[in-house]
Amino acid sequence: MTESQPRKSDLGVRTLSAIVMLAVAGVAIWLGGIVLDAFIALVAAVCLGELAMLVAKASSGSLARLVGWVVGAAYIAAAAYALIGFDLEELVLVIGLVIATDTGAYFAGRAIGGPKIAPKISPSKTWAGLFGGMIAAALWMGAAIYVIASMAESGQPTSHVAPFAIGGAVLAVAAQAGDFFESWLKRRAGVKDSSRLIPGHGGVFDRVDGLLPVAILSGIAMSFAP
Repeated sequence: MTESQPRKSDLGVRTLSAIVMLAVAGVAIWLGGIVLDAFIALVAAVCLGELAMLVAKASSGSLARLVGWVVGAAYIAAAAYALIGFDLEELVLVIGLVIATDTGAYFAGRAIGGPKIAPKISPSKTWAGLFGGMIAAALWMGAAIYVIASMAESGQPTSHVAPFAIGGAVLAVAAQAGDFFESWLKRRAGVKDSSRLIPGHGGVFDRVDGLLPVAILSGIAMSFAP
């Protein structure tokens, strides 16, 4: 995912594709159970195939290619395992956080601009975008947790807000690190997108690059929760 503005000629296709993707994901989440698990597994399988092709193009030797495939498979499998283990509430929190991060980074990056973080890897990513994504993620997590806690408890559950808001900001950094990782891999492979599967959007890996590390870290954090 990038902060650059899509070309006007692609806007209609991108919008239609986004609506279809949201509808399919929304139906899977609404149905839940085995349907949702199968959907997550399918997305993970397609993502792994795209990552494997990028690694094959980016690596210069058979050993490096093998290591890349093994590490990539573990990376995607860990994220899929975490997502399948989330309940509906946790899944919405995680997906909403990634969306908030991307949205905040996009608008802050475009409105403020400024120095680039790593122009040789991702020319569109700025420090302003990074902090914008962190702020948006913190606001999302704080507001969502406040609403959830308010429904579950009596009184004003303000004590829950600050820790989760801070956690949201940290996870926003992880989301953008996942974006950078895929950008680095695509540059090594000499391609713009992980595939052409989704019209106007590239591949599945392009859409979930930030979700993967967030899912893994969230899963680890939730496993230690009381």
